[in-house]
Amino acid sequence: MEKKTTSNETEPLTSKKDTSDCSKGEDCKENGLVVRNPKSALRLVEDGNKAHPSQGDKGEAAQISNGYSGVQSSAPCNGEGEDAQGTAPAATTTTTTTSTTCGAEAQQQLMELEDRETWSKKIDFLLSVIGYAVDLGNVWRFPYICYQNGGGAFLIPYTIMALFGGIPLFYMELALGQYHRNGCISIWRKICPIFKGIGFAICIIDLYVASYYNTIMAWAFYYLISSFTAELPWTSCTNPWNTGNCTNYFSKDNVSWSQHSISPAEEFYTRQVLQVHRSNGLDDLGGISWQLTLCLLLIFTIVYFSIWKGVKTSGKVVWVTATFPYIILFILLVRGATLPGAWRGVLYYLKPDWQKLLATEVWVDAAAQIFFSLGPGFGVLLAYSSYNKFHNNCYQDALVTSTVNCLTSFVSGFVIFTVLGYMAEMRNEDVSEVAKDTGPSLLFITYAEAIANMPASTFFAIIFFLMLLTLGLDSTFAGLEGVITGVLDEFPHVWGKRRELFVLGLTILCFLGSLATLTFGGAYVVKLFEEYATGPAVLTVVFLEAVAVSWFYGITQFCHDVKEMLGSAPGWYWRVCWVAISPLFLLFVTCSFLSSPPELRLFDYDYPYWTTVVGYCIGTSSIIFIPIYMIYRLVITPGTLKERILKSITPETATEIPFGDIRMNAV
Repeated sequence: MEKKTTSNETEPLTSKKDTSDCSKGEDCKENGLVVRNPKSALRLVEDGNKAHPSQGDKGEAAQISNGYSGVQSSAPCNGEGEDAQGTAPAATTTTTTTSTTCGAEAQQQLMELEDRETWSKKIDFLLSVIGYAVDLGNVWRFPYICYQNGGGAFLIPYTIMALFGGIPLFYMELALGQYHRNGCISIWRKICPIFKGIGFAICIIDLYVASYYNTIMAWAFYYLISSFTAELPWTSCTNPWNTGNCTNYFSKDNVSWSQHSISPAEEFYTRQVLQVHRSNGLDDLGGISWQLTLCLLLIFTIVYFSIWKGVKTSGKVVWVTATFPYIILFILLVRGATLPGAWRGVLYYLKPDWQKLLATEVWVDAAAQIFFSLGPGFGVLLAYSSYNKFHNNCYQDALVTSTVNCLTSFVSGFVIFTVLGYMAEMRNEDVSEVAKDTGPSLLFITYAEAIANMPASTFFAIIFFLMLLTLGLDSTFAGLEGVITGVLDEFPHVWGKRRELFVLGLTILCFLGSLATLTFGGAYVVKLFEEYATGPAVLTVVFLEAVAVSWFYGITQFCHDVKEMLGSAPGWYWRVCWVAISPLFLLFVTCSFLSSPPELRLFDYDYPYWTTVVGYCIGTSSIIFIPIYMIYRLVITPGTLKERILKSITPETATEIPFGDIRMNAV
């Protein structure tokens, strides 16, 4: 059986000179692109072990090609896909045909490539990635998990999981995005097309996150507005929303704290902000809070005008949203350290309990915390790094940003626990009794109450909730940018010149999707989505991503790509992590979660059993796109089952960059 082959993988776009004039075994420069010689054609080896361009062929083609070539097309243009120049006899291996690309299509893709924006400055990219990774979870989740799992002893499994799981995956996504310069959907055409469903799953997960994460910011915005008063409204029990159990132990009168006592801060949060007392649970959410709806509408307005023009505008906004939280954290750290009883909180935070290290749950929590803190799997790192210069040092970026993120989590623990120690001192209770609140309640009840009883409480309340807003905003920018870049790169002919319109439609969709979380029982919905909609789904996505890159695209090919960008290939440590340790790390966390799903409880409401089923259905609704696309891909691909599988795991198109970006001495 014979198959037609073209003389080159691309035809000249403007020049009429035949590409066959290029010397045999060499790459040609055409219209600013390096065009690989046909010897670099993708090969499908019968044993299936090689599903990417042959390393030997790549070296044989030319030293300056850097693995980049003109645009390839797997389908004929206008029904004309055959080359009349000749045929090639079949060898012992089956060779795929790289069809001639239509001049118009090639020109369009070339224009899209040249028009792709880049970061104005390197610092814009770094601040954007740091702003994405450092979010609300760093302030409340890490401190809580740390003291719950052995205090200072928890830092050992946390560091181990970071070194062998979180940071390698973080680095891998930055390198993939920078090399292939595509979003989370279209990038799979250049890696392993059958896994393209991962990109669609990522977009659905990001939409789920946007539907509840921004609601938490709406709560913070409500607190911020309420802070512009001489006396903060959550300091007294004389407000219309207070009940008879409200007990203000910070008052000058001698007040006894009983088992049924409720602080004014808790009643403000539950009865005024959330109004959960007007809901009976998930089966009766109640009406929509118009106050929170207005807060969320304003937040999405800010988000839209920050990202509608692309990374050149969002890269400027993060100068404020990414740096401001560190200024506030430093102020709050200094203030907390001077409070009476602060040492009690720090001791409770860091006192090691070495016996905890023998518990499997501690290691699971460490793995989950570092994974969700760094945030691979949401398409953000792929999107952000795709706007980098080709030779940007993404290895250095990965180490710097991940280190900053982990240190921020650690320092945030001191900010929180100095205040918890102060609260324990005022209540004359143990720190463990004060620190029972988890999740957002730690911020909106415990910390808000402590701030309200400090000198200059109004000032500290304003800067604290402003910090929460900025922490959340740049994470929202990043999550939506992951969707935007993915869709625009996949459908450039539809949305390429209509970014502003697409971003507007996306923000409206996210706002409408958040309406359920704005009801009186919206806090219950937020908790459900937080535990089920993203956790296991993202873990599954990144596990498959790591397997696809390391085992299908090939760890040798991936390291070769990194070498072309950085000048040196990753060492054995990174290779071992990508091939074995990181996938096992993800599989370990995923299986641990699925084997013991969390029993949800919020305030006095115990989630019914059916909510677990609903939660898993929500989580499955995103990752179901992965097997659906695999089946679809195999169905539409011609040939026998074996040929379909081989074609589906072979990259469709080569990665292309402007010729001027290629290092001439690359090997």
